[in-house]
Amino acid sequence: MQLKSLIKKWRKYSELSNLGIIVRRKFFNNAFDGALTCAGIVSGSFIIFVSNPTQSLSSAIIIITGLSTALAIGISGLWGAFLSEEAERKKKLSDLKKEMVIIQEEIEKPEKNDKELDKNLKKEKRLTEYEALQKAMITPIKYKRGDFEEDNDNHYNNNKSLIERSERFATIVASLVDGAAPVLGSVLPLIPFFFGAELSIFHFYISYGVLVGI
Repeated sequence: MQLKSLIKKWRKYSELSNLGIIVRRKFFNNAFDGALTCAGIVSGSFIIFVSNPTQSLSSAIIIITGLSTALAIGISGLWGAFLSEEAERKKKLSDLKKEMVIIQEEIEKPEKNDKELDKNLKKEKRLTEYEALQKAMITPIKYKRGDFEEDNDNHYNNNKSLIERSERFATIVASLVDGAAPVLGSVLPLIPFFFGAELSIFHFYISYGVLVGI
């Protein structure tokens, strides 16, 4: 039950942050970068293999070099994406909180004069705040106007907390995809070199075929 609840929560975060669009874009872009990096390794090895037929060049050398490069660009993509997106997210949220303080001060002013007017003003200010939030967030958040009809501060605060959690979830998942996609793109062209102890030109042909397919 806990796993089902967790998956449901993640699905909710994904829907709020439009995570699917972001992940697909990052995956294909970074997988292609990883494939191009591996293409350089395969091409260099192919030139050495063709220019010096008598020189011993094993598949293990190409595999080790390719996997080491894949690991390096994977760590670089993961860590770099997390740091940059986390820093950007904190800055956006910091700016947003400053705007929220100003909006909250404006909301509290009419309370002494007219409570009914203040009630309507709160709803409009909350809508304005969420529209500003929509522009400020790294990933756009979906919301319904009905969310602002309830004059319930706890409901309102929970919505804000949900948005922040959704944004953080999107940042973590996007960073993982940033790291995993180039690794996958780099490893796929290396698969032919795992078969056969003796290196042949057919290994390179198949590897280039995989690269063309990617």
